[in-house]
Amino acid sequence: MSGHSKWATIKHKKGALDAKRGKLFTKLIKELTVAARLGGGDPNGNPRLRKAIADAKGQSMPNDTIQRAVKRGTGEIEGAAYEEITYEGTGPGGSLLLVEAMTDNRNRTVAEIRKIFEKHGGVLGAGGTAGWAFERKGLVAVGKEATEDQLMDIAVGAGADDYQRAGDEWQLTTAADSLAAVVEALEKAGIKVKSSSVASVPKLKKPLAGRDAQVALNLVEALDDHDDVQNVYADFDISDEELAALEGAG
Repeated sequence: MSGHSKWATIKHKKGALDAKRGKLFTKLIKELTVAARLGGGDPNGNPRLRKAIADAKGQSMPNDTIQRAVKRGTGEIEGAAYEEITYEGTGPGGSLLLVEAMTDNRNRTVAEIRKIFEKHGGVLGAGGTAGWAFERKGLVAVGKEATEDQLMDIAVGAGADDYQRAGDEWQLTTAADSLAAVVEALEKAGIKVKSSSVASVPKLKKPLAGRDAQVALNLVEALDDHDDVQNVYADFDISDEELAALEGAG
């Protein structure tokens, strides 16, 4: 659940595995529960819950599973009380990482996250270690059938900051508080939004290659695989050529 297209590409390849799907459901259920607890169980008045439900349905989660998660959040049925925590750390090559987690056992989770960092050439730091290197942005992905003129007129007109081609889709960047307006404008114009989220985007990217690149990818994957982790953001960048070389070596 990382914040840029290259990680998304890597994750889509891995997403075909059933084990990955199970972990994704766990993350989506936690988000549904926390969104309902913080903002109430009515998606019409709770934008975070509305998005969580849309994301869950987009992954073919059964409606009764969605409803149970929402009811756990509102307290209608008993369930774990999750809290949101952001961890900050450093990785190979001086890279910086933000790890967003939801847990019902803070002590267990921090110990496990620290162990993952240490195993993969990183260090879990104190608050402020990495947060300064990121800014909150809205990210929107739409299909390649949208034209550049449409994006300029509709998305930028509604508040998007930028757009670029990323593989078989367009990726749009917005201010965090403009995301909803941009998504609404696109949908009203009949442009299908493939995904949208508020993410932590690095202000500057650090190029990594060779062993540092491989170790950094392994660190992000190990963190993302942890059941309590919702999102991992990193400020490193690996060129397409380097990614191809790493995949070939693997």
